[in-house]
Amino acid sequence: MTVGTPRPSPLVEQAAQHLRERIAAGRWPVGARLPGETALAASLGVGRSTVREAVRALAGAGMLRARQGAGVFVIAAEPVEEWSVRLGRAAAADVHEVRALLEARAVRLAARRRTERDITALRAALARQIPAAAVPEAAVLEPPLLEAAVLETPVLEAAVPETPVLESPAPRPAPSAAGPGLETSPGPVSVDAHLALHSALVAAAGNPVLTGLFAEFTPALRAAELRGRPHPADPRGHEALVGAVVDGDADTAERLLTAELDGLGRAA
Repeated sequence: MTVGTPRPSPLVEQAAQHLRERIAAGRWPVGARLPGETALAASLGVGRSTVREAVRALAGAGMLRARQGAGVFVIAAEPVEEWSVRLGRAAAADVHEVRALLEARAVRLAARRRTERDITALRAALARQIPAAAVPEAAVLEPPLLEAAVLETPVLEAAVPETPVLESPAPRPAPSAAGPGLETSPGPVSVDAHLALHSALVAAAGNPVLTGLFAEFTPALRAAELRGRPHPADPRGHEALVGAVVDGDADTAERLLTAELDGLGRAA
């Protein structure tokens, strides 16, 4: 429930539950018109205002729809599950498959439509990802130090000897045989930086509907990547991808993106 949204009264919840049960039992099949407020109030033993709120609740659940001048009609026999809930239950492979379709089109559009503001956002997201790939996932950086790491200023080096933040840092792994870059286990720092870059790529397509759709996918993508097996985190791959978008090379951008997402799909 959204913060600040008043919770329905128990009487409204009971009335809504009775209506839901009658609809599920087939008393009012899909397409049927509900009786008027007065008749429903008498049937449920509540006031008209309670009926009105109960009907509004079922409309919000996707079961009822009011038609001006015609009444309230049944459009579903059971509540419609929220999209975010369905995505959260979906298999990681299915989520990655749809993501690949969505982002492949997005980067092609981004290569044609990117603005100077988009380019700035892409480069900033890329800069944030590079230090994120080098920071151990268990480490916690204080905000000023984290900001310094992102901006690649000497503040981090000056502060660490005085107040050590990373205790016993693990040595940086050698490049894997599969290719350049680090073999890293997905964790909150690197995954969030990774998704921020891809969000910037989708935003550069200049389609608010596409941007909103990707935002709906983001929680499921984050969970899938955190559960995934270790995968190469090579900033140079993203540098090439961003460079292709900036240069307006849609074919190269799509090829690089597809190769990356195919790897993530196999690791899921």
